Amino acid sequence: MVNEFDLNHNTDRIKLKKSEVNPCIYLKKPSVYMTRYIPKAVEILSASCDLTVHKGRAFPSKKDIIKNVSNKDGLLCSLSDVIDNEVIVATKKLRVISSYSVGYDHIDIDTATRYGICVTYTPEVLTETTADLAFTLLLTTARRITEADVLVRSGQWRSGWKYDFMLGSDINGKTLGIIGLGRIGSAVAKRSNGFKMRVLYHDRNRLPIEKEDELAVEYRSLEDLLKESDFVSIHLPLNNDTFHLFNEQKLKLMKPTSYLINTARGSIIDEKALIRALKQKWIAGAGLDVFETEPISRNNLLLKMNNIVLAPHVGSSTTETREKMAEVAAMNLLNVLNGKKPLYEVKS
Repeated sequence: MVNEFDLNHNTDRIKLKKSEVNPCIYLKKPSVYMTRYIPKAVEILSASCDLTVHKGRAFPSKKDIIKNVSNKDGLLCSLSDVIDNEVIVATKKLRVISSYSVGYDHIDIDTATRYGICVTYTPEVLTETTADLAFTLLLTTARRITEADVLVRSGQWRSGWKYDFMLGSDINGKTLGIIGLGRIGSAVAKRSNGFKMRVLYHDRNRLPIEKEDELAVEYRSLEDLLKESDFVSIHLPLNNDTFHLFNEQKLKLMKPTSYLINTARGSIIDEKALIRALKQKWIAGAGLDVFETEPISRNNLLLKMNNIVLAPHVGSSTTETREKMAEVAAMNLLNVLNGKKPLYEVKS
């Protein structure tokens, strides 16, 4: 966050130093636009804000967002809303963009910072829930649960027990490679203890030895981690460095018996390369909660494969977590509008 707020976004605009901002700056309720109807956030914000909420089940278009946010003090959006340079430049007095998400790659942080707009997000509250899903995908993929479910429901289970029927892979005692050992990656590492897994990790910065010992993890280069792991779980933000990080070269380093799990961002994986990897058995399978294009196209070849488990971006999708995210997103926004520090601010 810069040390001043832009009020008009013009070359001759008036600027206030951050220390001078006072909640009494508003002679009337601050105006806020929400791109989704999120009950808990509406409940919190409507008490002290002039609130406009996008109607309908369809996502608002960029044109809708620009029209509605142009004269607003605050914006509460989700990760499906692209808040880029065009949107930000079109605003006149916007002071805060509060994202109902832990990711913020859908927001042009540099432009927001340049215009003195605070960007906030909702980490921590969804850590455990997302880690649960990552491990769920790992278990479901390895034991072919979705294939088995379809087999039973479709009436194709027509014979008794066979020694080679629906064989999957053990999890207990196997090697788990975690790429990105932040909050969620660390939570996944803790869950692996119950399965007596050996845990390797790769991150931009290596952890202190004491932290590695606490989590029972071993550091590896990315290449060595891919070569050694039976399961690889991705927990990285999406940025220029991680876009298509998992390309053909990286996937070919993995074992033909290994599984790839992604609950982070879809574009970290080159989907065309992943499709080749699954078809040609470079890896045994994958579990995905995120995709390069969401919702996934009906023509996407991933839908035709039986060695992959697919979920519709539901990493944080529990009642408890989504309500807590709404509370945090609303309080982030209100704090900034009231001249206070937000609970979680994205640093440029």
